[in-house]
Amino acid sequence: MMSDVIELAGKTAKKDAPQAIAEGPGVSPFAALPGDIAVSFEFFPPKSEKMEAQLWDAIAELAPLGPSFVSVTYGAGGSTRERTHATVARIVRETSLKPAAHLTCVAASKAEIAEIAEQYWQAGVRHIVALRGDPPPADGGKFVPHPEGYASAAELVAGLKAQHDFEVSVAAYPEVHPEAASAQADLDNLKRKLDAGATRAITQFFYSTDAYFRFLDKALAAGITAPILPGIMPVTNFAAIRRMSGNTEIPGWLETMFDGLDERPGPRALVAAVAAADLCRRLYEGGARDFHFYTLNRAEQAYAVCQLLGVRPK
Repeated sequence: MMSDVIELAGKTAKKDAPQAIAEGPGVSPFAALPGDIAVSFEFFPPKSEKMEAQLWDAIAELAPLGPSFVSVTYGAGGSTRERTHATVARIVRETSLKPAAHLTCVAASKAEIAEIAEQYWQAGVRHIVALRGDPPPADGGKFVPHPEGYASAAELVAGLKAQHDFEVSVAAYPEVHPEAASAQADLDNLKRKLDAGATRAITQFFYSTDAYFRFLDKALAAGITAPILPGIMPVTNFAAIRRMSGNTEIPGWLETMFDGLDERPGPRALVAAVAAADLCRRLYEGGARDFHFYTLNRAEQAYAVCQLLGVRPK
């Protein structure tokens, strides 16, 4: 069972506390959500002019919702690093949004990472999403630390905090990282990252609220009190979600909802928005007040979910 008191997004919420959600025949479960939540959005750096236009259209549409921050993903290759930096720098220059730049341990020495972090600091970036990172295919899918680099995300967090007073977010896995030796080892790793100075954790996407709340219970029992934001991934392509799922449970009801929609992008997008909003509503009922959306550089679904949750342009 969930703990009677759970820490979510820096707030304490009682499991049995009444929630401001309208109930009764003919009343939508979203009708009275007061919008008392914080949201953040993840983007990835564009690879072409067309993708860049799509990204900035998405940023322009979501910015009025007043996100706490927007994060930009990062790859190990040099060109990908440059695109990430260019995207983050443009967000700083041209918007009032607070960008969070992803940074990984993959294929880089400590000196190289320090140089990148310094560039971000000088550009006005104060928030880093620190990740171990996925190994390149050439390494056979197994992470191998750079001989002069960081061996883990916890080491990366400590290095960043020693360099500047960055706000640092890290990753969490409610259903266990696929490479973890065990669930306990994965939880211990999360605690090391937070103890090294991270501010919050953001979860891998999931579709089981039970898995998320069980994870919060285990985190609290391990002495973790930092906010753990649920990562929300609307289903833009069900086959792709299945490929990316790793240890993430894909509930039977979700498969049923998307059955027959692979070749129908319009109806699929509508169903995806409703499914994601319902997941957020159930998380809200459990006390969640901070949601991180994986947008895939598209605004429509994230905006629709925020609308249903009562979030309006500021």
